[in-house]
This record gives sequence, structure tokens and C-alpha cells, in this order.
Amino acid sequence: MEGKEPLMRLLFKQRFFSWLDSYDIYDEAGAVLFTVEGRLSLGHCLDILNPAGETVGRVKEEVFTFLPRFRFYTGDTCLGEIKKELTFFRPSFRLDCNGWQVQGDIWEWDYTIRDGFGAVVAQISKEVFRFTDTYVLEIDNPQNTLLILMIALAIDAAKCSAGNG
Repeated sequence: MEGKEPLMRLLFKQRFFSWLDSYDIYDEAGAVLFTVEGRLSLGHCLDILNPAGETVGRVKEEVFTFLPRFRFYTGDTCLGEIKKELTFFRPSFRLDCNGWQVQGDIWEWDYTIRDGFGAVVAQISKEVFRFTDTYVLEIDNPQNTLLILMIALAIDAAKCSAGNG
């Protein structure tokens, strides 16, 4: 990141004709690494599947909250949560996971995730002028891929919940 090449770069693309939220996650070579399927539930519920079709993670919106809040799961284990905070000029999310922080730009297209020391863990950017939502995820450590994907999905879902996604 800042001056060095990311170790992993993913494309997160929403499917054009889809009743529920569904996405394909590609690597730079075009191989599908994950698929994301929305489930009918109260609030957003997104299952993340590996290429073999096995569920490897879930992003679930907590309902009956004033502002959007999402939790990240692998199996029954909650890895953390993200919630949108009330602000007027900048999108702001509070991330409770790994000591990371997320910062967004004023247009709500680009986000940076930093660790507790300020080092960049990942960058998330939205490509504009596309028929479907398309995000680019630049991830510093491939071991964080699933968690970074969960955060990006939650931010996108929170923006949809707020009506500006």
C-alpha cells in the first residue's frame, strides 16, 4: 500500500440480475474466489461461499438499531462488528475488530482500513460508472482476505440501508 504493491487485489462485483444481494469475488486473473449469496431475513444476511460452495463466513445485520450495524461470523464465532455512526459531512463507521479502524472519503466511494499503529491493512474503492456495484479490494496480508471482504460487504449493505448505495 502506500508505496508498495498490495499482496492481494480482489474485484467485488454485484450480479446484475439478482433478486437478493449476490456478488462474485474475483482475483486479478479472473478466477472466482468467493460467491456471496443474500438470504431472506430481517435485515441483510450475506453468506460467503468458497469455490466448492461451502459457507466460510456470514455478514449479518443487527435489526432494531438506530443506525446500521453488522456482525461478522465464521461458523458460530463472531469475529467483530461494524456500525455506521451519525455524522454530517463524512461517512463514518466504527469497527470493533482486530483493533482496526476504517476511514472513508466524503463521497463514500473509498475506504482505508488501518491497524492500531496506523499501518494500512486494506483499501476499498468503488468503481463508478458501472451497471452494478463494483469494488476493488487491495489487501496487505492474504490471511485477512475473508475479514476484509466481510467489512466491504457490510459497508455496501449499510449504504444500501441508508438509501445511498
